[in-house]
Amino acid sequence: MENNLHPEQELEKHDDLGTETPGDESPEQPKPEKKEDPLKKLQDELAEAKDKYVRLYAEFDNFRRRSAKEKLEMIQSANEQLLKSMLSVADDFERAERSFPDKNDKAAEGFFLIQNKFKKILEQYSVKAMEAAGSNFNPDLHEAITQVPAPDEKLKGKVMDVVEKGYLLNDKVIRFAKVVVGS
Repeated sequence: MENNLHPEQELEKHDDLGTETPGDESPEQPKPEKKEDPLKKLQDELAEAKDKYVRLYAEFDNFRRRSAKEKLEMIQSANEQLLKSMLSVADDFERAERSFPDKNDKAAEGFFLIQNKFKKILEQYSVKAMEAAGSNFNPDLHEAITQVPAPDEKLKGKVMDVVEKGYLLNDKVIRFAKVVVGS
């Protein structure tokens, strides 16, 4: 028998009769469960365990590096506080040095030995004095106390005088230089 119905009409006819088209699945029929290959399952578990191990190892390595860095910074910051407090002694040594009229005096010789020893200790811990006089004013390194009229155009914006020396610890400012700036 010849089928004169269009495919859409044929579908309606099958629906009316309660029959199913070949493409439909009934909800009553259980789907066959796929059985996983035990080897594949073990390989997946192994890959997952390896991934977890690699991530854990990387995390631990980062933690170890971070804690070593923090420890080093803590030691340096502890030294920083001590060295900062010693800077006032360095200032006193410089003031006392300027008060000696004759630097070749026997009394001054002992003083200069102590001063040099103190400077070497500061250098040993990477403390450096800033050279500010005559340089351009830099707010990252200098603290402007006042401005004075510059006697020359070339001196505008430059440090005219240093009131208090600034110091660096490992290239980090621990005390800003207090300066007078030409305007």
